[in-house]
Amino acid sequence: MLQELFRIPILNMPVYGYGLMMVIGFLLAIELAKFLAKRTGLNPETFVTAGLLALLSGVIGARLSHVLENWSEFTASPSLWVNLKHMANIRSGGLTFYGGLLLATPACIAYGLIKRVPIRVGMDIIAPCVMVGLAFGRIGCFLNGCCYGAQCQLPWAVTFPYHSNAYVDQFHAHQLMPANPELALGGKLLTESEIQRLNDATLTAAAAAERSLPVHPAQLYSTFNALLIAAALVAFYTIPHAPGRVFALMMILKGITRFLLEMLRVEPPVMHIGGWGLSYSMVISVLLLIGGVALWYVFPLFGREWPVKEAEARSTANVAAPAMA
Repeated sequence: MLQELFRIPILNMPVYGYGLMMVIGFLLAIELAKFLAKRTGLNPETFVTAGLLALLSGVIGARLSHVLENWSEFTASPSLWVNLKHMANIRSGGLTFYGGLLLATPACIAYGLIKRVPIRVGMDIIAPCVMVGLAFGRIGCFLNGCCYGAQCQLPWAVTFPYHSNAYVDQFHAHQLMPANPELALGGKLLTESEIQRLNDATLTAAAAAERSLPVHPAQLYSTFNALLIAAALVAFYTIPHAPGRVFALMMILKGITRFLLEMLRVEPPVMHIGGWGLSYSMVISVLLLIGGVALWYVFPLFGREWPVKEAEARSTANVAAPAMA
């Protein structure tokens, strides 16, 4: 966990790992979109604008989804202003991928219709880019300490520092207690600002020595998974396929793998089926899988969208034909 990577000299401005990884992921996703668009014959700059739209709508959707999923946490304060600030503070982490996908997808489709981009082809181009952005976003989650995994004793298990999400949640679940009881007087952990205000070297050292119980590095699992899906989608894009099936394949692969990865995370169940507790993301994963399978078979029914280069060649030939006659 490394929330603040460094500070910009002179300005003394902090650079946070979470935000930096989001920017890197966005830039790489845009470059991939431009490459695939150029290969197809579409205007790459259209996808730059689409990427900015996806980033904005995706962050809004991802944050809204996280807030709704954890509503009690964001309405704990009697002050409406404090609650609203807490909801808007994305620097603390808390962006749900599915919420971002559900809002960014229709936003980009609407933009594609306005720009007269072949929608299914555009969706195919966007699909692997979404996975690249997600991969780096999950690295940001790891640096920020959010979206952590369940407890484990594997050699690659990780621990997080005092007052990280994992530490706080484990404390509230009565799974650990600080070695120095003064850090948890009255059954409540002292915040970092409270420790600094007390200016107690002993408490500062005690807090620095505290670590959470070992957990799965679920964020890095998600990064590896997203990169594998992105590679598979790019490979599938290069072979003949019905337009839209790359996007459908993304939904299928993401739905399956996210469901499995949820088993290694700490998420409260929202539904029980046959004794199995399903988290919010598990439910969405099942719906994503069903939707992906449906679109895999439905998209070819819409007919073949001409690749832009081929369409331009046919148009040029039609214009030239009368002149030659």
